[in-house]
Amino acid sequence: MAVPKRKTTKSKRNMRRAHDALSVENWVEDSNTGEPVRRHHIDLKTGMYKGRQVIEERG
Repeated sequence: MAVPKRKTTKSKRNMRRAHDALSVENWVEDSNTGEPVRRHHIDLKTGMYKGRQVIEERG
């Protein structure tokens, strides 16, 4: 059975876990509707992206 030769220090352990944090979604207020929307995403309700109509509006 494989056994570690040395104890992993708290520093090394925590360095390894540094990338495990959850990322935060970036929400902004829409200038037209005032609703919160994600940046760089098409608003599926209105079909707008960067102030222009990209897809047809859903009824």
